[in-house]
Amino acid sequence: MMKVELNVNGKPVTADVPENTLLVHLLREHLRLTGTHVGCDTAQCGACTVIANGRSIKSCNVLAAQMQGAQITTIEGVAAADGTPHPLQAAFNDCHGLQCGYCTPGMVMSAIDLLAHNKNASQAEIREQLEGNFCRCTGYQNIVKAVQQAQKTMTA
Repeated sequence: MMKVELNVNGKPVTADVPENTLLVHLLREHLRLTGTHVGCDTAQCGACTVIANGRSIKSCNVLAAQMQGAQITTIEGVAAADGTPHPLQAAFNDCHGLQCGYCTPGMVMSAIDLLAHNKNASQAEIREQLEGNFCRCTGYQNIVKAVQQAQKTMTA
């Protein structure tokens, strides 16, 4: 067992976990932040995407111990304190960018990373950023529309 200390969604967190614990399992099983989904356990689908130190990562592909001292944001941490959805969450709803919703947290987190670093992303850049996130329901067009809509409201 080892002690892992990080900041998750703006709050300091300490957990004693086995050394081989993946970040996704620390979030889901120890912290009960189940919005971060486990889809493939091989970093292929993107359902486990979170923001770590300002960049999106696939949390099934990194050990919790590697994140010692990191700033982690999960889907549970993106809405405003009063519960108002993040502009990307609202846009996914408005543009019908989700059906079953399984991929949505990872898609939103990847898009947050993109828009944090590229305020004027083209459709091609949006598609490229989301390339590592699989959706089996929507065909992606409405997801791209949602990111474009959120981009407009976030830069206005």
